[in-house]
Amino acid sequence: MFPLDSPWNISFAGCGFLGIYHIGVASCLLEQAPFLVENARHIYGASAGALTATALVTGVCLGDTGASIIGVAKEARKRFLGPMHPSFNLVKIMRHMLRRTLPPDAHHRATGRLGISLTRVADGENVLVHVFNNTEEVAQACVCSAFIPVYCGLIPPTLHGVRYVDGGISDNLPQYELKNTITVSPFSGESDICPRDTSTNMHELRFTNTSIQFTLKNLYRVSRALFPPEPTVMKAMCKQGYKDALQFLRRNALMEACEERRSLLQSLGNLLPMRLASVLMLPYTLPLESAMSMTVRLLEWMPDVQEDMVWVREQMAKILQLSCQLVLHHYQSLPSQISSASLLPSCASVLNIIMRLNEYQKQLLPGVLCIDMDLRGSYKAEASAPEGSPPSILPQGGFGDTEWTPRLDTPELPSLLCEPVGSC
Repeated sequence: MFPLDSPWNISFAGCGFLGIYHIGVASCLLEQAPFLVENARHIYGASAGALTATALVTGVCLGDTGASIIGVAKEARKRFLGPMHPSFNLVKIMRHMLRRTLPPDAHHRATGRLGISLTRVADGENVLVHVFNNTEEVAQACVCSAFIPVYCGLIPPTLHGVRYVDGGISDNLPQYELKNTITVSPFSGESDICPRDTSTNMHELRFTNTSIQFTLKNLYRVSRALFPPEPTVMKAMCKQGYKDALQFLRRNALMEACEERRSLLQSLGNLLPMRLASVLMLPYTLPLESAMSMTVRLLEWMPDVQEDMVWVREQMAKILQLSCQLVLHHYQSLPSQISSASLLPSCASVLNIIMRLNEYQKQLLPGVLCIDMDLRGSYKAEASAPEGSPPSILPQGGFGDTEWTPRLDTPELPSLLCEPVGSC
């Protein structure tokens, strides 16, 4: 029996489009046992579970939340490639939905009670966010918690100046180990509220603290987490969530959202000849839609270009530094029996590249992404530049027809070349 004499928490697992299951569970808790939600010390969520946790804490209508989830699934299913279609922007849709539904005082209600699981990009560690300064931060935390790399985009979103990705990568069921935490998961396993599949298979997969039993139904659920099923299937999942949380709450808003009204034009569009024609026209329509969607995304990205490019510059600088260290370590580990004559040219070229890369790391991306990777050099000594002036990497007079001999602006190289081969 669940102990009520001590504080308890509620934790919703990340599950993609299966988050409609959480709506059924939350509806049941509010209808049949509202004290479990009202008196819970913390309500946690990861990825899609963070949306339901936010709705419970901030008092957002669960019917509207369920209708929004099914509406997003419908938009994804309209496209030939589903959520992977270039014109489908899940982050933009989610941010618009949160800004439209969250109340103005959402940050006051969420601070200290709502816990959103995030994965920090810098070190891959899990972060539980409890403090929010405004409603926009609540929405941004939900976006960060549901951002799946590549699936949602390439550049992760930021919160408080730090970049985060899907919280399910590091902790998909926050605080599950606490004794009085009610865990909710749409996958059959060991969670407190989850489907109970009839299977003799006792094996399970534990994915970042989420128990997933090896069953055929769970395999189907995993396949539908990122590619949404039909609205009728999502309606059944919502009912299953309510039944697994004791009863199902029939709410007209949710039922209406699950019903897919089809007009005459939609019915004609589902006929086999029309579907075949749309597939044949795909090579002509897909490039046009991709170009239009990329243009729209580029325009929307313009305000954040500078910040994102600074982050890209930092990552590229780290990669270049690591590459230089690996190359230098490789030549330092070569056996000393190898003759210096055979290693001198290659070692000199490697040192030339390393010193040039160190210079370029300081010049990399001063304002925008502009990388000068001119690594050419020669062993021919020329007159050095005046003292105090930075070494020039461009030919005198520009890139016209004048003849230019590339030179190595590193006076330290001759002394390095005279050292023993083992020092390379």
